[in-house]
Amino acid sequence: MGEASPDGRAPHPPWKRVVLKLSGEALVSPTGFGLDTDILDQLASEIVDVRQNLGVDIAVWRGLPAAASSGMDRAQADYIGMIATVMNGLALQDALERAGQPTRVQTAVEMPKIAEPYIRRRAIRHLEKGRVVIFAGGTGNPFFTTDTTAALRAAEIDAEAILKGTHSGVDGVYSADPKEDPDATRYDEISYIEVINLGLKVMDSTAITFCMDNRIPIVVFDVLAKGNVRSVLEGRRVGTLVG
Repeated sequence: MGEASPDGRAPHPPWKRVVLKLSGEALVSPTGFGLDTDILDQLASEIVDVRQNLGVDIAVWRGLPAAASSGMDRAQADYIGMIATVMNGLALQDALERAGQPTRVQTAVEMPKIAEPYIRRRAIRHLEKGRVVIFAGGTGNPFFTTDTTAALRAAEIDAEAILKGTHSGVDGVYSADPKEDPDATRYDEISYIEVINLGLKVMDSTAITFCMDNRIPIVVFDVLAKGNVRSVLEGRRVGTLVG
């Protein structure tokens, strides 16, 4: 992430445009129903901070919520998930705009009454004007993972990194599942090839290969730990850098 000072902070943001990938589960209320407004407000506050105070262009990719019930047709389940990302994207937009940050939701599944259609050049123009852009609706096609879509959007808008926000206390890439293996160790940095060869669950193999081919680094970190978004974009040693 560039040369850092003794406290781990770089003299300036290592990247000027990023895609922040949020999982659907990260925003879910502890009851399992609806969205957690406290988490929405926390994330909105941190996004506004780095956009307005660090000058970093932020595009947010909303991942799918939990998988549909077993037995449902895969394509149908994927379409339901795409629509859910639009609803969650609108909720995050509301939180951001209440915090004073102009925001646009763009969706690959066209819903002209509530969001813009995804248009690459328009998304870039919004970012150049200081707006946050929330991508939703996947690619508009079933069978594409949220990882692959995030990587695709990052390449399309010339983002310099993907920040993959985890939750439930997982703060990076480990040698094994830290919830099941107490001896699992966290990597500070790891290469794309090592992730693929070791079968680590950072992103699916298609997304990892795409990022490697397009030289897009990935930072895996705990997005729910307060201040982590800013810490990553200040170049501090937070989470795991895949590159």
